[in-house]
Amino acid sequence: MQKDTIIDLVLRAKGGDEQAKNLLVQQNQPLIKSLLKRYLGKGVEYDDLYQLGCLGFVKAINKFDPKYQVKFTTYATPLIIGEIKRFLRDDGAIKVSRSVKTLYVKIKKYLLLKSGDIEPPTVDEIATEFGVTKEEVIFAMEASHLPVPLFACNVNNDDNDETICLADKFVASDDSAFLDHVMIKNMLAKLPTRERQVILLRYYRNATQSEVARCLQLSQVQVSRIEQKVLREMRTYMSFGKDVI
Repeated sequence: MQKDTIIDLVLRAKGGDEQAKNLLVQQNQPLIKSLLKRYLGKGVEYDDLYQLGCLGFVKAINKFDPKYQVKFTTYATPLIIGEIKRFLRDDGAIKVSRSVKTLYVKIKKYLLLKSGDIEPPTVDEIATEFGVTKEEVIFAMEASHLPVPLFACNVNNDDNDETICLADKFVASDDSAFLDHVMIKNMLAKLPTRERQVILLRYYRNATQSEVARCLQLSQVQVSRIEQKVLREMRTYMSFGKDVI
């Protein structure tokens, strides 16, 4: 295929032409398959590796600019490899079932394909697309994130740029009380479902307030209010050891 034809297809695909995007993926299957061969035998099924390669390829389509003065396939190669390597690296932290990993890969590809839409797909729309429940969608997306160490600083915060550790978010004056795993577990168990989801996504999955809002179909303001309310109650609970939640 001539260079001008490829560039034309890429530009059309970036503009939302699904036929052009599918044609590019189909015509570049040999490239994707040749790159994933080096990662066979690392605990990920061939079909999953191929889907990851396609995700990287679609990312290349969305990010490519003819001004780069480079062949599109040359530009796409490191993004394809990077997507596979990132998955292999992150997947090592928490082992989840193959079905969950497969669902996550499908969801991620679906979100990429819909990245040109004005509004991103809701959890309900994703669940309908793949014939699963909303809870399964949230779990698959949560399972893809690395856990956040309690004392790792620079936890993502939409409100300000203050450097703060996760442990400090819950209690600033009594670290020994925070380390009481049973107390933390009991506190989380007593929270209403929506509040517990916000805290788990924010502080155990390292999601931003905007990401939590999209995931739970709330506004960012609502997420911020829920978060601050729960943290106040948790601090009180940690300070006085009373069941106030």
